Amino acid sequence: MDLKAVSTKIAEGSKSASGTITNLLDAMAPTVAPFAARWDAEANRRKGLRTPENLKALMDAQRAHNSARATAASAKSQRTAARAASKNPLSAGRRAARTADKAARTHREQAKASLKAARKNYPTTLKVRAIQAHALHAVPASVTSWWLSTAQDWALWPASVSAGLMTANAAALWIGRRKLAVEVADGLSAEERQLVERLDPAYWVQHSEDRGLAGTVTTPAEVTSGGIRCDVRLDGKWTVKELAAQVDRIRALLGARTALRIRVTSGPRGGWAVLALATRSAADGVSSRWTPERMPADPLTMSLGLDTETGDEVLVPFDERLLVSGASGTGKSWSTRPLMATAHLRGDLLLIDGKGEEANIWEAVCRVAVEGDEIAAAIDQAWHEMNRRKRDMKARKISVWDGRQLTVVIDEGQVVLANLKLDKSDEGKARMQRLIELSSLGRSRGVVLWWATQYPVTDGAAPGVHQLIAPNLLTRFSLRVAGTTQAQVALDDCAHYAPQQIPEDRAHRGHGYLKGYGPRMIRTWTLDDDGVRALPARHWQPVAAKAPAEPVPPLRLVKNQDFELAPPAAAVPAQPKSQPSNRDRVLAAVQAGAKTVADVALVTGINKGTVSKQVKALVTDGLMVRADDGALSLPVTGEVSA
Repeated sequence: MDLKAVSTKIAEGSKSASGTITNLLDAMAPTVAPFAARWDAEANRRKGLRTPENLKALMDAQRAHNSARATAASAKSQRTAARAASKNPLSAGRRAARTADKAARTHREQAKASLKAARKNYPTTLKVRAIQAHALHAVPASVTSWWLSTAQDWALWPASVSAGLMTANAAALWIGRRKLAVEVADGLSAEERQLVERLDPAYWVQHSEDRGLAGTVTTPAEVTSGGIRCDVRLDGKWTVKELAAQVDRIRALLGARTALRIRVTSGPRGGWAVLALATRSAADGVSSRWTPERMPADPLTMSLGLDTETGDEVLVPFDERLLVSGASGTGKSWSTRPLMATAHLRGDLLLIDGKGEEANIWEAVCRVAVEGDEIAAAIDQAWHEMNRRKRDMKARKISVWDGRQLTVVIDEGQVVLANLKLDKSDEGKARMQRLIELSSLGRSRGVVLWWATQYPVTDGAAPGVHQLIAPNLLTRFSLRVAGTTQAQVALDDCAHYAPQQIPEDRAHRGHGYLKGYGPRMIRTWTLDDDGVRALPARHWQPVAAKAPAEPVPPLRLVKNQDFELAPPAAAVPAQPKSQPSNRDRVLAAVQAGAKTVADVALVTGINKGTVSKQVKALVTDGLMVRADDGALSLPVTGEVSA
């Protein structure tokens, strides 16, 4: 090995050892920093009192005390002399000497108290006081070591203990006063640099007590795509809930701006919390525009948006009842459009628009209802469709609807409820009950209710959602709402996500929280007017009810005895026209040119899950061929198995 390699290896080892020592000192600094801080505070206090005025007062007090001591000593000797000169305690000389001695002693005590106060106002420096304190044990320890030693064996432990105490004092002050240089990664903004430096354990421990956060210790912060994140150790009686309630104190300690979102959640184990600061969004750089390509392959889910902390796509159930809440101007309509487009492409969409503006865009694409009579007819038809499907499911002996899903979207919920309440007739009351039944009974029958409102409240004169409908809307997404009352309805038991605290600026439009997902903000997809107009037009209409079979005319007896009464012909019930099965419909779609499962689902209106099952069965039976790339086709004549 040449000399250069040896030098390099020695330098690397020295650098490694130096780094280890530095890390060790950095780890010890938070422990002794409070001691060093108290020491320096006391030293500065003493230094501030050592002024010329206090020194002059101390010198005057010392002179006055010395004079009072001399006067007291003289009065005591005169009293002794008077007692020796006369044996009569009531003599004038002894009484005068006794009075003078008493006055002198009182004056001496007063001068002593004044001297004590003057010394307190002009204290000894803390360094001198420390030397004096260490001398109290250093000198006796040295003498003890000498006394316990012999000519052959020296007893050094008393002196060693004393020296160790002095060394520990000096080392604690040196380590506690170390100014740690926090290494901050490049590419951080000025705000992030400040926050990372103040989240460092050394800074946090030194200043947390002043903000009422003593007993919490941070770990070095980590900057992720979603912002700054660090773990916090909770000592003593601290809990995650109590720390979350102190967000304002954390904000003050870090000097963070008021609009910055700070979140405290449970850590990976007990006694730890996670502090997250949303200085960044993982959704930045990703277009928020929704296209049909963003529809998940799983037909039972749909894409809501992106997690702003992790950048992951957030999926919600497609066949679940949904409540979308958001105050005016939060982007509620644009955020709901991608979900409606998914429902339109996968099944049938019925939009009941209480305000009417959104229907202007969708009326060329799907069935809409705006006016009062249109809304009433739409609710009635959806309810009848739900019951028709119930009868059909009973006839086919199935428990869950396997056809196209009918999604009923109500926006704005408050206006629709208000219109229904205006109808005081029995039919109006029945229509409200039908709407409630759509929310409670429709899901298993393929009729799913989605509810959108600016006013997520269930009581009062103008509720945004009916109190009997809200419990059925299990999937809940909330943009910014007005207050805590609205947040309670918008997110139910996840109201602590605090959607009312989402900033009102334009950058946070379309941002909200999903119930049960965690207090991580989601940026939703958006779909503009042109995107809606580009969707294929398909207007849902209810299935026409079948006309009842004509009744068989009743038989009449013939009284003419010359004719024998013939037995009546058995009435033959009208046979309903047979409907093609899903298997036949899938086979016919492939024969017509459909190449993929998605194409078959779009042509037949059957959901993708059912199409996949039928395709698998047809391939197994040899009636269909699936290529390696997934393309579907019919087998060539002669290839079909017997």
